[in-house]
Amino acid sequence: MIIIDGAEGEGGGQIVRNACALSLVTGQPFRITNVRGKRAKPGLMRQHVTAIEAACAIGSATCDGVAVGSREFGFTPGRVTAGDYRFAVGTAGSTGLVLQTVLMPLLLAGAPSRLVLEGGTHNMLAPPFEFIAESFLAVVNRMGPRVSARLVRPGFYPRGGGRIEVDIAPAPLQPIHCRERGPLLGRSAIAMIAGLAPEIAGREIVRARKLLAWPEDAFAVHELPDEFGPGNILLLTAEFANVTEIVSGFGKLGVSAEQVAATAAARMTGYLESDAVAGPYLADQLLLPFALAGGGSFTTVKPSQHSRTAAEIIAMFTGRQWRFEPQESGAHLATLA
Repeated sequence: MIIIDGAEGEGGGQIVRNACALSLVTGQPFRITNVRGKRAKPGLMRQHVTAIEAACAIGSATCDGVAVGSREFGFTPGRVTAGDYRFAVGTAGSTGLVLQTVLMPLLLAGAPSRLVLEGGTHNMLAPPFEFIAESFLAVVNRMGPRVSARLVRPGFYPRGGGRIEVDIAPAPLQPIHCRERGPLLGRSAIAMIAGLAPEIAGREIVRARKLLAWPEDAFAVHELPDEFGPGNILLLTAEFANVTEIVSGFGKLGVSAEQVAATAAARMTGYLESDAVAGPYLADQLLLPFALAGGGSFTTVKPSQHSRTAAEIIAMFTGRQWRFEPQESGAHLATLA
């Protein structure tokens, strides 16, 4: 039984998701104490409960202590079974983070699977759908499996109600090396708006256009039907031959449209000025599949506490240690010891 202190490292829900995925893959049970111990509201939230329940469903696992607000729970894995599954968070909790929990076990299950996930698709505390589909899954697909994701219905915080569908064609994960972005293929800045004044999105685009020296046709406003709102997100995308980086800025009360755009533009500019392949959020996501592939490497920006915590959880279950080596360019090379 692996015992994990959920207040260690970044002390958030990523510990829960990675532990469930690794337990199903390695067959090792675990118990987490002090769940999400460094969050303003510690304990399991609805999306974490759904993620654990999803892991139990696909892996014939048993668990105890799993309830909203729980500060401790145990998990004993069984055999992962491919199939058709539907999981509903029931709130605006992230569908992408539930996917993160079950994807790796299903990739290794030996038969195709299909997932329907309902809840939040554009949540300021999680990667948006576009990042999952265009940035993360694009790299996973280079490793052997074939995973496609479709946004059927967007779900913004706090309403939720979104739906994504994911088809998984499993294959053994092959190590790859992601050390160069390759040529720049395209850039875009899209402000999505639903159930709010369209001029909010327009102001975001005006500000982004001033801060980013991108072609005029790279900027656009996408107005969604009011029934999907209220919600607003600015998506900045830089597509290279070997990687796609997506930076998002979420509109929220008390923050001007101009500030949303300025913050997102600064993050994208910082990424473009480096030569790292993976931004901070993609690095978080890549650690697990690369570890399960048994090797490979990628360059990234300065490793976040999120990434270092994920690396620690991976080491507990696999014995493999991630190393982050500074490069002369300022990037870091992530490799498995």
